[in-house]
Amino acid sequence: MAFGGNPVFRGKNFKEAVATAPPIPHAPYGQQPYGQQPYGQPYGQQQPYGQQQPYGQAPYGQQMTPEQLDQLYKAPSAGPVETGRLTYDDVIMKTLACLGLVVLGAAVTLAVPVGAALGLMVLGAIGGFVLALVNSFKREPVAGLILAYAALEGLFLGGLTRLVDAFAPGVGLQAVLGTIVVTGVTLALYKSGKVRATPGLMKFFLIAIVGYLAFSLVNLGLVLFGAVESPWGLRGIEVMGIPLGVIVGLFAVVLAAISLIFDFNSIEEGVRAGAPRRYAWTAAFGLTVTLVWLYTEILRILAIFNSND
Repeated sequence: MAFGGNPVFRGKNFKEAVATAPPIPHAPYGQQPYGQQPYGQPYGQQQPYGQQQPYGQAPYGQQMTPEQLDQLYKAPSAGPVETGRLTYDDVIMKTLACLGLVVLGAAVTLAVPVGAALGLMVLGAIGGFVLALVNSFKREPVAGLILAYAALEGLFLGGLTRLVDAFAPGVGLQAVLGTIVVTGVTLALYKSGKVRATPGLMKFFLIAIVGYLAFSLVNLGLVLFGAVESPWGLRGIEVMGIPLGVIVGLFAVVLAAISLIFDFNSIEEGVRAGAPRRYAWTAAFGLTVTLVWLYTEILRILAIFNSND
């Protein structure tokens, strides 16, 4: 089982939930699904040990008609929803809820005056970072905290988009479309089987992400201490006429796409293993983290490209 570079899915809690999830039970022929009592029988009441109902006879001597027997035979066994297991629908709906709050938070910072927008952006950046750590290390997912993280990230992204849009109008919409396209293509390639979450890809991802983080920290230090004149730091240096930030940004987009591949794989493994349904919030949180990263990288590429026109 290959869990991705996203710390949400690589965390101990999600991996244990997938590894220790019991198989989804199915009801034997002629019996009610597990966890459901026969009609008319009080909850918790069972037949005496070793005693069975005769074939075709309902509990407590109630004779079943041939139509009832046929309906019982054709009834499906308990599925993931009935047994409280993780499903793709759960992940999709909860991810949409998180992304909806991201959009709502961004709309707030785009609508308020500039001064208030900057304050909300700082609040979203700090609050989102704190809640990202809290949600990553909590033993059980908490829907309220995950939704709060999404809303705070929306405030941050909205403020950032507003700043960039001031000197490069329209890049916000372009970044949104770019994020949708990259996510859609990555999902299509994963579903087609042309790209898979392999140990070799994981090794490359881990090495590459460490190098990218090291570069980002060094670049941030140079900007803060004024060691470089460009507001983009080393990203503003041109290599063969192309800003280094565009090259590094494209590399980061590839890393984010690889992270999405491992995210999809982790969710697939969770559904297949029958992980508890509550971990749909963990999956939604992990996808939101990756998508926020992807949008930020695409926005930065567009900003650097436009600032060098």
